[in-house]
Amino acid sequence: MKKNKLQDQFFEELRKVPIVQVACEKTGISRNSIYRWKKQDKSFSKKMDQAMADGVAFINDMSESQMFTMIKEKNWSAISFWLKHRNPNYKDKIEISTKEESEDLTSEQRKIIRKALKLGTTFINK
Repeated sequence: MKKNKLQDQFFEELRKVPIVQVACEKTGISRNSIYRWKKQDKSFSKKMDQAMADGVAFINDMSESQMFTMIKEKNWSAISFWLKHRNPNYKDKIEISTKEESEDLTSEQRKIIRKALKLGTTFINK
C-alpha cells in the first residue's frame, strides 16, 4: 500500500514538473527505483508516461501564457516568434522562379534545382 501511495505522489509531482529527478527529490524515491518499476511494471510505465505527457502539456500551457503576456507588452521577440511559428505569411521562405518557356532543363537549371531541393531539405529537417 505504501508503495502505491508513493508512486501516486511521484506521478503527481511529475504532472507539475515533468522532470524525473525533480519528482524523485520531492517524493524521496530514488531514480533507480523509478526506472526499475518502469521496466518491471507495465501499468507503472504507462502511468508514468501519461504523467510525463500531462506535465509537458502543463508547462507548454504556462509557456504560451507567458508568451501572450510578452506579446501584450509589445515584446518584439515574442511577437516575431509567434508569427513565424503560427502564421504561414511570416515563415521563412525560399522563392525560386524562372522565365524559361522550354520544358527541357539546361545543366545550369538542374544545378539550381538541386541546390533549391537541398536548401528545402535543410529547412524541413530543422
